[in-house]
Amino acid sequence: MLAVVSLALIAILPRVSGHSAFWHPSMFGFNVTDKTFPYDNRPVAPIKNMNFTEWWFHNHLDFPPNDGDIFELPAGKPATAQIACNKGATDFFASADGGDIREPNNMNDPCPNSPTTAYHTNGFDDLKGCSLAIAYKNDARAVQPEDFTVFSVNHTCVWTRFTDFQVPARMPPCPEGGCICAFFWIHSPLSGGEENYMNGFKCNVTGSTSNSAVAKSKLPRRCGSDLPNQKLQDVPANCTYGAKQPFYWFNNELNNMFEGTFSPPVYNDLYNFADGAQDDIFIDSYTQLPDPAPNAALPIVADIAANLPMPSININITSPLSQSAPYGVDDDNSTTTSASSSGSSSYIAKPVMSDSHVTANIHLRRRMNRSRLDIHRRNKRNIVW
Repeated sequence: MLAVVSLALIAILPRVSGHSAFWHPSMFGFNVTDKTFPYDNRPVAPIKNMNFTEWWFHNHLDFPPNDGDIFELPAGKPATAQIACNKGATDFFASADGGDIREPNNMNDPCPNSPTTAYHTNGFDDLKGCSLAIAYKNDARAVQPEDFTVFSVNHTCVWTRFTDFQVPARMPPCPEGGCICAFFWIHSPLSGGEENYMNGFKCNVTGSTSNSAVAKSKLPRRCGSDLPNQKLQDVPANCTYGAKQPFYWFNNELNNMFEGTFSPPVYNDLYNFADGAQDDIFIDSYTQLPDPAPNAALPIVADIAANLPMPSININITSPLSQSAPYGVDDDNSTTTSASSSGSSSYIAKPVMSDSHVTANIHLRRRMNRSRLDIHRRNKRNIVW
């Protein structure tokens, strides 16, 4: 009798799948279900060991969004995405197979009624980040892998359903009809097998005040400290600076990353992806940008801070860098702020930095990132799970 009751309860519970996807009506494959393809090709399904046409845009190019459905990217502000393991866990539940499965006591849960391992993390400290990339073309079929440039990264993805992606203030306007964007995520190797995630969508930059084009994107390089692989020190000169491509990994064709099964490429400091807007992706971001190598000269940032309407950082830094040093190489705000007694901030245009300042600011930016993560850790204790 107990077995019969248990089976009945299972039958009426909403089905929650694992993994995660970017959900918005602007996406390709928004209404794809597990019945659409002869294999499970829902937006949340992982991408691995596939040929190019199968993994590129998740093979959803034949399922475009409706005219007028577009995801807005406000220049200099956050764009809030919904990332979840089931469309029913988002505000778009009306078109989900199982209806509304959101958790009333935690509407920010990306995977209701499931452990964190359902979205491939053993806990907050096991998050590896995700990214949004943009191609300045209005036809998705014309976009090639090298056309995408990562413009925003969130290091705590995919911990919450509502996920902010900071948009660089200097993003130029899209062509008529908008741009093509994509969500990319590769999770920790400690919670699940080797997998990629990609969801394409139509996007448009709003409030643009800049005509500085995005530079041609380059391959990211593994340059941060890597304790699991016994690399204890950052190698800043070996990083790729400026515009970077997303990771294409562990498929049969057109990979640009060839890391092993247990060392996946990830969107964080390990590959010089700062948390937040990627403010150095423009053609005029650097006055010198040497090719990366372990002993290469470090890049020199252009003096563009005076023209940037950047938000303030509420972190009190008392080192010599805080008020008199040049701004960081890819610091989240790309400028130094000074606070007045009224709490407002003024912005100081700084001269081009020296190599020593670049190195110092890289470590400063990473300390600031860790500070933000510590804040997230404290805040998560107040979340009802």
